[in-house]
Amino acid sequence: MVDRGASALSLPDDWPAHPDPILALNRMGSFDWDLDSGVFHMDAQAHEVFDLRPDEYDGNPQSLAVRVPRHEAYRLDGMVSKALKDGSENYGAYFRIRCRDGTLRWTHTQGYIRRDETGRPRRIIGIVRDATDELAESEERREQAAELEARRQQTSVVQLTTAALAHARTVQDVIDVLKDTHGITHLGATSLVMGLVEAGRIRLVAEGPAGSFVPGTMVTRIDEQYPMSEVVRTLSPRFIESPEEFAERYPILWPHITDLHITAAAYMPLIAQARPIGAIGLLYSDRDGFSAEDRNVLVALGSSIAQSLQRAMLYEQEKDLATGLQQAMLPRTIPSVPGADVAVRYRSASLGRDIGGDWYDLIPLPGGRVGAVIGDVQGHDTHAAAVMGQLRIVLRAYAAEGHTPATVMARASVFLHELDTDRFATCLYAEADLSTGVVQVVRAGHIDPLLREPGGACRRVAVEGGLPLGLSAEFGRLEYPVGTIELDSDHTLLLCTDGLVEQPGADLDDGMQALTALIATGPNDVRELADLLIDVAEERGGDDDVALLLLRRRVLDAPQAGGRLQQHVAPGDPEALTGARHMIRAAVRAWGAGDRDDEIELVADELITNALMHTEGAAVVTLRVLAGSDRRLRVEVEDSSSALPRRREAGESGVSGRGLLLVDLLTDVWGVEARGGGKAVWCEFVVPERS
Repeated sequence: MVDRGASALSLPDDWPAHPDPILALNRMGSFDWDLDSGVFHMDAQAHEVFDLRPDEYDGNPQSLAVRVPRHEAYRLDGMVSKALKDGSENYGAYFRIRCRDGTLRWTHTQGYIRRDETGRPRRIIGIVRDATDELAESEERREQAAELEARRQQTSVVQLTTAALAHARTVQDVIDVLKDTHGITHLGATSLVMGLVEAGRIRLVAEGPAGSFVPGTMVTRIDEQYPMSEVVRTLSPRFIESPEEFAERYPILWPHITDLHITAAAYMPLIAQARPIGAIGLLYSDRDGFSAEDRNVLVALGSSIAQSLQRAMLYEQEKDLATGLQQAMLPRTIPSVPGADVAVRYRSASLGRDIGGDWYDLIPLPGGRVGAVIGDVQGHDTHAAAVMGQLRIVLRAYAAEGHTPATVMARASVFLHELDTDRFATCLYAEADLSTGVVQVVRAGHIDPLLREPGGACRRVAVEGGLPLGLSAEFGRLEYPVGTIELDSDHTLLLCTDGLVEQPGADLDDGMQALTALIATGPNDVRELADLLIDVAEERGGDDDVALLLLRRRVLDAPQAGGRLQQHVAPGDPEALTGARHMIRAAVRAWGAGDRDDEIELVADELITNALMHTEGAAVVTLRVLAGSDRRLRVEVEDSSSALPRRREAGESGVSGRGLLLVDLLTDVWGVEARGGGKAVWCEFVVPERS
């Protein structure tokens, strides 16, 4: 019954403290239902209509169940749901309430639905009034109409439940839908049980309400005398229409459920693809039997539940398989690294077999160095995970072979390009010398790293990058610039994939700023900070995986016996040359060269410049500490030319030709070694032992 007058209803600004005087004069109560929060506000007159004291009502519509009989509540809920969905502006209905003294009386309600600019319903305001006198003469006819409406609502509940089950992904989702107030309980059931068939037995997966569990029924055999076992054996539903019938048919179960005051029960097999996957039981305390219509509704409901359960079980199997594959591709353990605290985290946002190709890795290297890798293969499927696993292995192998960071990235790009795949990958490789704190970073289309200071200040470190892996090989652009970061004591380097940064509708730079601010306020301990970041990612959700690696440098009490740094310098790249000089200066001072700092920097710079000027390729500079009878610092500059360097006389006014003369004068020993298709010019300096 719809009353168009409800559309004119409005409430005073100071409602409910001062109700509308016209409503109060006509003994009408008013209500305001916030659909977003679920809170159902009522004024004092509405409390009187429902025969409730203010302290007996907490704003929850379900609290009205003490006054509104269950079948009336189902009918009202169905009517309101229909009005919300079909775009109605208002609704009206008569229903009965049970007063404090146990008597029934008729009540009338009118509600006006307020929607936002998108048409989404946000609030319902309305009135309730006592309609007992109005309907006293036709109460019997009203009861019959209400009963008919309740039966119609049963069919509606099946439709609503089926719609809700369509969104269930897991078995637990199915159980939650069935136990929800908009699920099976709308059919008037007092208790619900559901079991799944596993290895010739039935395992109970849902029972309610709390306190209705029967000991000994968690796992039962299919050949036992239980109702769920029987419907699974026979593949037919069982409708029990009296307590006497229940006690006679199932004497083992009946004594344990007498406290529930069951008067009838319906058990349905859950059948999918012609085989039983489980059973569900609905127990009633106010029903005397089941009509043909009731049975058809319940059988249809059982069929819908079975299809949802099978879909959920297949989903969970696929997800377990995909997750297992993905986890197998990631490192099982992270090695302990002297001089550093490391934390890694991974969050999967996978749906079924749709898994991502995000990964992390930590690679111990000689000379107190460590390589840190973070990457993301394009796509969200098992193929992306398989490519990720192969990339992780080759990156680890290239790094362990001693290649420079730029070479490691270039070779990984060629490897991916030569795979039978159309995928590319973004990646960041950072090689840290923990004795000096110098970190060499190569970026292939990946987001920049972040650097956090002990006090909490955090900043984004801009590193010039190259094309993603696979694409750089395809377009012949394999020269990756190398950036240098100084990682001081207790500073933390953070590498992550874009799933931690990107948010729907937000710019990447805004996401990086938000992440930087979050890190700045987080704990200093890397494990606690990693937990915080992954928890935030979990709360935010999203459709992308998250991989995270944090490395905090600790300066060891005892000095390390040796060290090694290496950097690639491309021809015509002044920034790479500047970065190499920066690396040399930091390493020499960190390793301790006494008063020979300037000599070593000068000679190394001269060798690099010669390699770039007199050959057509790039130069690779390597610094290492050699331990022996004398502590020595060795500088090597490798190029692709086999031509040996020649000492030339510069003349009085010459500006070149003094390079090798400087090398000869300032070093303790130097020489040239053949290296495959090129050579390496090396020199050594005897430096004092570190105190």
